[in-house]
Amino acid sequence: MAEHAFPLRDAADIMQALRQQQEVALVDVRDEALYAQGHPLFAVNLPLSRLELEWLDRIPRRDTAITLYDNGEGLAQAAAERVAAWGYPNISLLKDDLSGWQAAGGELFIDVNSPSKAFGELVEHHNRTPSLAAEQLNALFVDKADVVVLDVRRYDEYHTMNIPNSISVPGGELALRIRDLAPSPATTVIVNCAGRTRSIIGTQSLVNVGTRNPVFALRNGTIGWTLAGLPLEHQQTRRYGAVSETAQRHAAAQARRVADRAGVLRLDKNAWAQWQQQSRTSYLFDVRDNEEFAAGHLPGSRPIPGGQLIQETDHYASVRGARIVLTDNDGVRANITASWLAQSGWEVAVLEVLTAADFSQQGGWQPHLPAAPAAEEVTPAQLADWLSQGHSQVLDFTTRANYLKSHIPGAAWLLRSTLQQQGINALPDAERYVLTCGSSLLARYALQQVAALTDKPVFLLEGGNAAWRSAGLPTEAGEQHLLSPAIDRYRRPYEGTDIEPAVMQAYLEWEYGLVAQLDRDGTHGFRVLNLQQETEV
Repeated sequence: MAEHAFPLRDAADIMQALRQQQEVALVDVRDEALYAQGHPLFAVNLPLSRLELEWLDRIPRRDTAITLYDNGEGLAQAAAERVAAWGYPNISLLKDDLSGWQAAGGELFIDVNSPSKAFGELVEHHNRTPSLAAEQLNALFVDKADVVVLDVRRYDEYHTMNIPNSISVPGGELALRIRDLAPSPATTVIVNCAGRTRSIIGTQSLVNVGTRNPVFALRNGTIGWTLAGLPLEHQQTRRYGAVSETAQRHAAAQARRVADRAGVLRLDKNAWAQWQQQSRTSYLFDVRDNEEFAAGHLPGSRPIPGGQLIQETDHYASVRGARIVLTDNDGVRANITASWLAQSGWEVAVLEVLTAADFSQQGGWQPHLPAAPAAEEVTPAQLADWLSQGHSQVLDFTTRANYLKSHIPGAAWLLRSTLQQQGINALPDAERYVLTCGSSLLARYALQQVAALTDKPVFLLEGGNAAWRSAGLPTEAGEQHLLSPAIDRYRRPYEGTDIEPAVMQAYLEWEYGLVAQLDRDGTHGFRVLNLQQETEV
């Protein structure tokens, strides 16, 4: 079948659109580890290998101007054809891909969530956010000083490893709960994350709302603590408790003050309905924790705790220049989150004048997905029988990490990007193929791609690997049959407990250089406010 001829868009045109704060959806369709090696600041990563699972929620408006690129791997064309089939008519390809971006004078940023991390460095640079080194905090511990350490990462990150005696308080909760967590003004508050960004934003949030306690970021977070040779705790479960009425009332007034000074807009339900009718991309995020969201939320909203939204804005609001609307039920978390999004160049509003009845929808969030193709399914028992007879090959499209932990014996791990690049050569020889992943959702989308390459029967495992395990059937672990390189996920230098010190140090050095890189790039539109002095920097 002939390829569709998509128009080419010059990098200079996209840069100009970013400077003018037009809507830009610049999409890197490579697998995450390749994306992390270098990409434009506001390029978002939606890999061809997993395109269906996130696209519709991250780029929800069908007539958005979308530009796709790779680095010469031939993936962007395939992604464009797939997206066009979902009803997106305004698609172009980046002329000359990454080399075209660089030739136009564009910067390439490494790592992931680069806009948020660069913004955090700019915040510290302009606000001189107070911080302490690991050795200084340890000295406070030794002296048995009145100090509380608040870990602003996700709870699962905290549970993996944490600074001794720290409490899990994800960043969006800080301003709401600080009075209950540090009731004495004499208590020194230390805010930490894994590296730098979330602790900078968390600390500066407390400074901005006028927290009466001495507040410091733990410089370089758990990375800095580890590089100082100090021990971490593991598998801890300390978390924040209920918020008092006094703390909530005080925090709400201060958070609104900060948000107003940052230029945050206010909407009621009618105004929000009007926004939804306009030809602009508008996201609605609930910035409370996931348990609160499940208990009751606004229809159409998506849950993302405020601290993580600031840290990973590109992963949720993937159209730069779009509008973001935030909601909570306390008047604190949405305002604090919005104040940072406004400073990082977004048009952002808080949805207000809500009642308990408005939070009417219960349960977890469900992603929007393209229509899945029909598939002939096979039960785990039938697959087990086929495997015992030989001549059948299981293709597992789960994450590499999940595959290494547990997979069906003899299953081969494969990325759809590898299928796109290698075609039939990517497939082991077999009389039939059975596709699976954790639930078989992603595998279902891969079925037509595999079927187009071979004249052999192709089936889908009903219920995926989860159903196989539930049936009590055997599994194996390890690297037995890896058909794709380890590129589906970029290993963050600040996660886990086995990162080499040189890797952690290199990551810190990269973050230190982000402010200068922002200056060279010139497309960011950040406007950091010094809210203590009420001036814009």
